[in-house]
Amino acid sequence: MSKKIIITIDGWSSCGKSTLAKQLAKELGYVYIDSGAMYRAITLYFLRNHIDWTDVAEVNSALENIHIDFEFNPKSQQSEIILNGENVEYVIRDLVIAEKVSDVAAIREVRTFAVAQQQKMGTKKGVVMDGRDIGTTVFPDAELKIFMTADIAVRVERRFKEMYEKNPNITIEEVKSNLEMRDYIDSHREVSPLRKADDAVEIDNTHLTMEEQLAFACELVTKRHLV
Repeated sequence: MSKKIIITIDGWSSCGKSTLAKQLAKELGYVYIDSGAMYRAITLYFLRNHIDWTDVAEVNSALENIHIDFEFNPKSQQSEIILNGENVEYVIRDLVIAEKVSDVAAIREVRTFAVAQQQKMGTKKGVVMDGRDIGTTVFPDAELKIFMTADIAVRVERRFKEMYEKNPNITIEEVKSNLEMRDYIDSHREVSPLRKADDAVEIDNTHLTMEEQLAFACELVTKRHLV
C-alpha cells in the first residue's frame, strides 16, 4: 500500500493553485484543503459582524466564535467550506471579500488560528493543501512542495473571466488593481510572508494548460517515489 504524504502548493493569486490542488487530490485520492477559503471565511465573518480587526482583543474574541469545516458536495464533486454550519463556498468568492482578505490574513492572531486548524487537518496525511505559506509555515516538512507563478497579465485575465461570470459590472482595471494589492500585502506582511520554500519545485504555468500542469505535478510525485 502506498504511503500517504502531504503536498503543499503555494504561489501568487490567480496562478491556478486551487485548480491544480483539486486535480492532484482527485488523481491521488487525497483530501483537498483550500486554505485560502479559510481566510476568506474568516474575513466574511469579520465583515458580517462588523469586527474591528485592528483591535486584538476583538479579533481574539471573534475567532473563538468561528468554526470551519470542509464537506464533500456530491453535486459539485468538490469539498466546500462550511462556516458555523453554513455553506459559504460561493459567498466568499465575492470581490468584497477579495479586497479585504489579504488584510485579515496578515493579522498574527488570525494566522495562528488558521495554521493550527490546517495542521490538525493534515495529521493523517494524504492531503493536498494550497495557499501562501503552506510549505514554509504550515507544513515545513511536507514531502512535496510546489510553488506556482505566472505572468501578471495572464493572471489578471484569468481572474477577470472568473469574476465576470459572477459580476458583469467588474472591470479588468479593478481586477488588476486588486491582484497587485494582494501580491504586495502577501509578500510584505510581517507574519509568514509569501515566499518560495527552499525545497519547493516552481511551476510557471503562464503557457501551460491545466492538463499539462497536472501531468508535470504527477511526474514530480512519481519521480520521487512518493506514492
